[in-house]
Amino acid sequence: MKIYTKTGDKGQTRIVGKQILYKSAPRVEAYGEVDELNSWVGYVRSLLSPQTKDLSPELEEIQQLLFDCGHDLATPKDEERHSFIFNQEKPTNWLEKKIDDYTAKVPTVKKFILPGGSPVASALHVARSITRRTERRIVLLMQEEEINQDVLTFINRLSDYFFATARYANYLENNEDVLYRNSKDVFR
Repeated sequence: MKIYTKTGDKGQTRIVGKQILYKSAPRVEAYGEVDELNSWVGYVRSLLSPQTKDLSPELEEIQQLLFDCGHDLATPKDEERHSFIFNQEKPTNWLEKKIDDYTAKVPTVKKFILPGGSPVASALHVARSITRRTERRIVLLMQEEEINQDVLTFINRLSDYFFATARYANYLENNEDVLYRNSKDVFR
């Protein structure tokens, strides 16, 4: 299989079912964001420290799940030869358990925190932001066409997972979260 198809030379791409769309189409934007997120999660895995290395298997599982999400976003609902493959129930429950576990292990906060800390935690905060942007692109697609709603539910929960995991990574690496302070308290 060749890597290049030359379809992109005209600003177009072929989706599941062989339909050709412009690369600016909401469907292409949505699954493209999932692809970027998946790449970023791979980058996060490359940054894992000795204290956070145990996160690697779950981050790899998230990458596998993101491929399924991307498949479904690239598949029109009425595609005759292909159907949706992603079912969010078990993966979302798994994420919620991880969120609850990590949240129970870190200090409680009642204010916003600044994204940052260790390199791993900082990269997880970027993953959270990319996930939120991905969610917005999926919602744009959903407003135009029917999608697998399970993908949207999973992506929504995934951003919460990345927030909780970033805090947990900081905890494992002995970095305190920095609480947000209102600038009016400083610049009076």
